[in-house]
Amino acid sequence: MLVHGPFTLRWKHGHVDTSDLDELAPIEAPASPDEFDVDPPFDPAAGTLPEDRFLDRELSWIAFNSRVLELAQDPEVPLLERVRFLSIFASNLDEFFMVRVAGLKRRIAAGVAVPSTSGLAPRAVLAQSLRESHALMTRHAHAFSDDVVPALAEVGIHLVHWADLTGEERAHLATVYRDRVFPVLTPLAVDPAHPFPYISGLSLNLALVMRNPETGKDHFARVKVPPIIDRWMPVGDDRFIPLEEVIAAHLDLLFPGMELVTHHVFRVTRNEDLEVE
Repeated sequence: MLVHGPFTLRWKHGHVDTSDLDELAPIEAPASPDEFDVDPPFDPAAGTLPEDRFLDRELSWIAFNSRVLELAQDPEVPLLERVRFLSIFASNLDEFFMVRVAGLKRRIAAGVAVPSTSGLAPRAVLAQSLRESHALMTRHAHAFSDDVVPALAEVGIHLVHWADLTGEERAHLATVYRDRVFPVLTPLAVDPAHPFPYISGLSLNLALVMRNPETGKDHFARVKVPPIIDRWMPVGDDRFIPLEEVIAAHLDLLFPGMELVTHHVFRVTRNEDLEVE
């Protein structure tokens, strides 16, 4: 016997006796939407839904990456996890510019001005994406330099600059540079006989302005930081220095007889929004 709600189902000769079901009154569905009891009542003449009811795909992605950055800024998160979240944020932002921003620029160049379901045209989405991304990059830089680096130092991991090194440490790195780094460097000069070199996407580079002391003429050159060598070079057991600073401190070996005017580290994020034919 099965009890179900207000009626009972009984087994009879190997089958379910449904005679009780015949006593149930049929349930009638409302004949029209007006008969539904809705509070507040539905008014079809109340107007259309707001145009901004949808989120933009690109701006929603930026908001997601902002939450990743919040984890890196959270002092309750384990320190090395915060370092990892900083790395994930930066990698996500690279991908965003390589694919999403590249796609926006391609639509703008093609003259596509049709707003998306969010109601924003490609130019408006691009402008807002750049503003919000710039703010996130500023937060990312502050989180690294003002929060994570001091926290790492407190547990015995020191990220240092060339100016912080002792003479003995500089001599040690000079030996490492000559043995491991210098042989794989390829400096490229830019002049009328040598056009500007191709810069591969996401590669780290040094842009240099060198001066010929005999002629007083300035020359531009580019040195690619080799990706086959770890970005952070150890100095002793608990100190680490960026590879690009070690290269910059020994540019005289790459350009003998030239005077260094200035140098800057740069990187290019290239369009990866490619169509497969």
